[in-house]
Amino acid sequence: METRKVYLTEDEMPRQWYNVLADIKMNPPLGPDGKPVSPDKLAPVFPMNLIEQEVSPQRWIDIPEEVLRVLTIWRPTPLVRAYALEKALGTPARIYYKYEGVSPPGSHKPNTSVPQAYYNKVFGIKRLTTETGAGQWGSALAFACSQFGLECKVFMVRISFDQKPYRKSMMQAWGANCVASPSTETKAGRDILAKDPDTPGSLGIAISEAVEAAVTDETGQTRYSLGSVLNHVMLHQTIIGLEAKKQMEKIGEYPDVVIGCAGGGSNFAGLAFPYVYDKFNGKDVAIHPVEPEACPTMTKGPFAYDHGDTAGYTPLLPMYSLGHTFVPPPMHAGGLRYHGMAPTVSQLVTEGILEPKAVSQLATYKAGVLCARTEGVISAPETNHALACVIDEAEKAKEEGKEKVILFNWSGHGLIDLAAYEKYLSGELNDFAMPEREIEEAEKVLEKYPKPQLLKSR
Repeated sequence: METRKVYLTEDEMPRQWYNVLADIKMNPPLGPDGKPVSPDKLAPVFPMNLIEQEVSPQRWIDIPEEVLRVLTIWRPTPLVRAYALEKALGTPARIYYKYEGVSPPGSHKPNTSVPQAYYNKVFGIKRLTTETGAGQWGSALAFACSQFGLECKVFMVRISFDQKPYRKSMMQAWGANCVASPSTETKAGRDILAKDPDTPGSLGIAISEAVEAAVTDETGQTRYSLGSVLNHVMLHQTIIGLEAKKQMEKIGEYPDVVIGCAGGGSNFAGLAFPYVYDKFNGKDVAIHPVEPEACPTMTKGPFAYDHGDTAGYTPLLPMYSLGHTFVPPPMHAGGLRYHGMAPTVSQLVTEGILEPKAVSQLATYKAGVLCARTEGVISAPETNHALACVIDEAEKAKEEGKEKVILFNWSGHGLIDLAAYEKYLSGELNDFAMPEREIEEAEKVLEKYPKPQLLKSR
């Protein structure tokens, strides 16, 4: 019988995270004065132990034992060979996926929410605020806070709050308070509602609200927690790729192609960055971050300095961006509705180390349904973007007659997203492709900011 799953024991789990900052050159984040932001300027937002990780030049960073203890609730996650999908496609490619849907919230997000809750706890913080798009990050942080006895407040993008009510229920079950964003609880939220009372919201708006709620707490015991974009988040997620490398070594395989969906960049970076390290050291591997055509940050946006949030509370970050005022259409992959991309991912795209792809909404659901009917797992709408790219690569391998090895990150299950599948199966979903004029209009906000340098790491 052919081996379908490859496992690691708890003793084989990685004990260190990989820090890509050790191997790339980066433009610094900038303050309102256009000068680089010093770490102490971030202290009202993040605890200093996470700020130190954010800027650390160390290549390998130890994972605390208390973090490992919680991660072993579901880690190591399985590496799975997608035999049925291969057969359905008639491809000579061998397709593997790292299945992150086995975590308590059902996605990769707890890989960073757990260490973030831990570091805040040991720093003396009592409560965390955050934003969430599809609800996966909010669920993950609610779970992590319950593990370490912290309070949790989540601002959930309005369109997802309405589309996915059970995500709110999950957060409440873990003790968190979840509100729709924009809300009337913050100045940022009230300002947005005054301009557009019917706005579907965006991750940028929700970030503004969560940051404001943290920095205006007079007790000083609240901090903000971010589920993507920043380096310490990418760092924590690399446990995915480090596990995958060990699992593939066990069966004598190495990927020709590595794929992950990308909104802010966390699940993609988690799988891909350990392979980026290999690529820097001579390995020939194609690496694709995949985004929606409705929010084409990397494929149509410029590499620019921009705020990570709509209100402009965050420093200016060097990233691919559609402009921080950009509000994507209300598509169902809520976790990918973000105007920017992680600076580390963006830097690697500028260097050609990563090759981004954009896919349409209907193509992603077609891929998701095919995989549900072959592999049996119903995937999150975000994951479907990676699946669509996997299918394209597998069909390309068939045309070329090449036995490629394709590895992708199955970043989460879609059991809380069945309303979207119902709309797709009943023919109610449409494709969204942003008109060029709308993208150009949104990007005008970037003209007043400095331009990042085009750096070369190698």
